[in-house]
Amino acid sequence: MNAPHAHPHTHAATPPRRHVLLFALVLTCAMLVIEALGGWWAGSLALLADAGHMLVDAGALLLAWAATVFAARPADARRSFGYARLEVLAGFVNALVQVLLVAWIVYEAVGRLLALSTIHIQSGVMLAVAAAGLLVNAVVLRALHGQHEDDFNTAGARLHVFGDLLGSVATVAAALLVRYLHWQWADPALSLLVSLLILRGAWRLLRRSSHILLEGVPEDLSPDEIRAALTASDPEIVEVHHLHVWQIASGSRMATLHARLREGGDAQRGLRAIQRVLRDRYAIRHVTVQIESRDCLDPEAGCAEAAPAHDHRHT
Repeated sequence: MNAPHAHPHTHAATPPRRHVLLFALVLTCAMLVIEALGGWWAGSLALLADAGHMLVDAGALLLAWAATVFAARPADARRSFGYARLEVLAGFVNALVQVLLVAWIVYEAVGRLLALSTIHIQSGVMLAVAAAGLLVNAVVLRALHGQHEDDFNTAGARLHVFGDLLGSVATVAAALLVRYLHWQWADPALSLLVSLLILRGAWRLLRRSSHILLEGVPEDLSPDEIRAALTASDPEIVEVHHLHVWQIASGSRMATLHARLREGGDAQRGLRAIQRVLRDRYAIRHVTVQIESRDCLDPEAGCAEAAPAHDHRHT
């Protein structure tokens, strides 16, 4: 017996969020051109690094915007869960690119620290462009603020923008140090520091998105706790086993499980109890339940093989 699902399979982005991403993309593209030209003119690695961050930001925002468009597409015969997972893929790619960019900046910074005598930086130009970049990054980050914590799509873009914000702060500080204290080493040194800070955030996003792609249990959930809560939720339920919990995309938690009821138990009552606990306590709304009135006979669940048919019910 199959009951209809009470929720959609896709996690569609709302049009306002798409508009925010598009606004951030246009503003970022304009600023990266200014920073690239300013960095070349001033001879500043910090500005060029910030322009590189901006370039990756533009790619991240483009991916994020495209992912929201594709994630809103409905499920079809080939992709029964739709395209929502594209946002996780976008976050994964963004984190990888950020790691590569950090490696390039570290390489350039070390090279400059070893050749300080040949460096000449126009700190005035550097300071003006860095201040403009700081303002733009603050505006873009504010526009992206407030998205769902599990939104890997926007989280990837936000990570890049936050990295740029740190880069702009460091570049302003470096420009001041070069201009007033003549510390030429401040430019590559602060670029190196910011890159290491960005690497921490990139690694966190890479770990989280990889966990989702590997069908890992959401980090705030415990299968043992869920099993205990479901077993205690109704006297009809004797045991819960073969439990799998994972996440398709932002906020799209799913679960499959076997539930053994007492002899002659009410299957509908047991199903309602399971659905209620998973929905209200764990925010899991897509659940597939196999109801059993005897011992589990599913070999994939580690049980003995047998032929009797089972009552499969979906909620």
